[in-house]
Amino acid sequence: MPQLEHFTTPVDAVISRMRALAAALPECDGVAVFNRVYLTVTEEVDRRLDAGEFPDPRAATALDTRFAERYLAAVDAVAAEGRPPACWRPLFQLRHHPGVRPLQFALAGINAHVGHDLALAVVDACRTLGCEPPDLEDEFDRVGELLVLLEERIREDLMPGPDLLQLADPLTHLLGSWSLERARDAAWVAARALWALRHCGDVAEEFAERLDAAVGFAGRMLLTPLPELI
Repeated sequence: MPQLEHFTTPVDAVISRMRALAAALPECDGVAVFNRVYLTVTEEVDRRLDAGEFPDPRAATALDTRFAERYLAAVDAVAAEGRPPACWRPLFQLRHHPGVRPLQFALAGINAHVGHDLALAVVDACRTLGCEPPDLEDEFDRVGELLVLLEERIREDLMPGPDLLQLADPLTHLLGSWSLERARDAAWVAARALWALRHCGDVAEEFAERLDAAVGFAGRMLLTPLPELI
């Protein structure tokens, strides 16, 4: 029986980039920590697309790839000695800090990616597909379900043991200070606002800049160096 020809998809392309980063970065690098868990979820998106689990695979592919490309563009900016968006700067600046735990790196990455990149990715996908945000709400919700898997993966892989966590009051506080559900809800509101402002020039740009700065501030708080746990 002849083998089926495999076609490279946009999702395949971003997975390839993430795998290359995973191979190139030191394991303890803060960006590498986020990249590993994000790669796992992107591979799951690809599997579900291949299995036909998305009602509109074209829309899901557009949203997922535009979303991932925002993160990869930040990586490329730093590699070229440029400045990434403000939401990503804390992670790149503190990626080697010995006082920051892997769990903090992972949460700071998802904070930047969901809090800022997801809203802009919805707008990017709408422009690509010639639609409006409400037309992508089902795909947004399904991507949100996979982000829950990402958060679960982060906590399973990087959460300290219960005895250690009980002693780690600063880390416990940080874990309780950020919510994926709230970040997803805010991203959807921001996406709809950015779409409504898309013809308003400076107003849309200022809104996006303020969103970027606010998410970056939250990321810096998540990356507060902590004392060694005994």
